Amino acid sequence: MCHCGFAKRKKTKMGNGGPLSWPTILYQPISRNVSRLGRSLGYDGGKRSHHYTPTLTLFSPLPISTRITSYTFSPATFFEVTKPIQLPITKPCSTFLLQHDFGYTYGSPPVTAQYSPPSNCPSTDFDKIVLEWTATCKGRQFDRIFGVWLDGVELLRSCTAEPKSTGIVWTVKKDITRYYSLLMKNQTQTLSVYLGNIVDSTYTGVYHVNVSIHYYPTEKYTKTKTKTKSLRLKSDHGYNQRADLIIPISRNSPGNDGLWFEIQNSIDVNTKQFAIPPNAYRAVLEVYVSFHENDEFWPTNLPNDFNTANNLTGFPGNGPFREVIVSLDDKIVGAVWPFTVVFTGGVNPLLWRPITGIGSFDLPSYDIEITPFLGTLLNGTLLSELT
Repeated sequence: MCHCGFAKRKKTKMGNGGPLSWPTILYQPISRNVSRLGRSLGYDGGKRSHHYTPTLTLFSPLPISTRITSYTFSPATFFEVTKPIQLPITKPCSTFLLQHDFGYTYGSPPVTAQYSPPSNCPSTDFDKIVLEWTATCKGRQFDRIFGVWLDGVELLRSCTAEPKSTGIVWTVKKDITRYYSLLMKNQTQTLSVYLGNIVDSTYTGVYHVNVSIHYYPTEKYTKTKTKTKSLRLKSDHGYNQRADLIIPISRNSPGNDGLWFEIQNSIDVNTKQFAIPPNAYRAVLEVYVSFHENDEFWPTNLPNDFNTANNLTGFPGNGPFREVIVSLDDKIVGAVWPFTVVFTGGVNPLLWRPITGIGSFDLPSYDIEITPFLGTLLNGTLLSELT
């Protein structure tokens, strides 16, 4: 693959309304590529009341002076069942990037921190790079969508766990080795984190977040007494190759609700221009998609004609099918049929304690191979448009 830079506009269309996310383009001129785009953020806005606060009454025959009046509980650990990341046996170099308390952050710009490759590692060649997100929360709160970007390239899209009155903690680890060329740029870049949260007298949960990256040096082993070879582990995500250049396709910073694009309905279109290097020989577009508001439970949405014929109001429409169409210079180059991800507040929050739904802590992205269109992209035009 070859990672090259493009400058064309991109469009992403959704088949049946609702907010969607955007792709990132991964180009590989000399090795491989990856890039992706941000997606729409949905504020639950109090649309669900999936929070249950049971009351426990204790009756004790003991004298008042000996009754237990306070209890101490450890926070519950929530997790998603996933395939473990295949790690080398080498000791990682770890970099702590950001700590922030996300209180009332809805509509605010992303929290940012400076990023540069680790300078204190004994090695500069890494087999695996892992992003770690750890958060705690206590009180009552909705599930919130959040994203992590590096210079506009989305590294992680996820959903927060819904807390309990006694507190919760959860950790998300994601293999981000495919973004190697971006992560190892010898320059200072901007790490952005957006988590739109609402805190008031009812929803009291504040998310206390730590973000780190772990770099695992290349594992060496001796095959013979005279010959040493390095063992390069395969990436757990997407292609096993690394892109030479990764170009972000996301909203420009600062965005007051994240760097993703929001698609409101089936005719809503977002575009962005990009430029691709002339020596590119492979290009891959990575698309992130998540659904919110009236589209959060889109597999159960009714057709509009049915709602009209039965005088149904207040029921989400547009039917139970969703498709994201990607066009390049007004020519369709791919489509995505998103996986049905149920967030941690979906259907009944008690279903997702402590094990959350598939993909809820690490929403899937979708790769679209656009290498067949390089002939058009490299025809001398400086800019292309992605829709």
